[in-house]
Amino acid sequence: MKPITISVTGAGSSSPIIMNTNVTPMAVGFVAVVTGTVSSYTIQYSMDDPNSSTGLTNWFATSISTASSTANGNITYPITALRATITTGSGTVTLTATQAGIA
Repeated sequence: MKPITISVTGAGSSSPIIMNTNVTPMAVGFVAVVTGTVSSYTIQYSMDDPNSSTGLTNWFATSISTASSTANGNITYPITALRATITTGSGTVTLTATQAGIA
């Protein structure tokens, strides 16, 4: 997958980055870049089916949890989506994710 970038400004959650679940093995790298004042943000993942009638409702914290500065991470188990959530702050978190194995 080519890098996909989303962002969120102020308290709230970004739109999700949907992963391709047809790739084996599953591996995604990501970086969260903070600009402005962000006191606490978390990068979250879901394993819910994004195409179901209920959508993505269950979100879990990655290794980047309650962070306040730029950070990076990776996930090597199957997930369906990633997003950034700012808990406190008026700045922006820009999340870029790249999934391995997809051109």
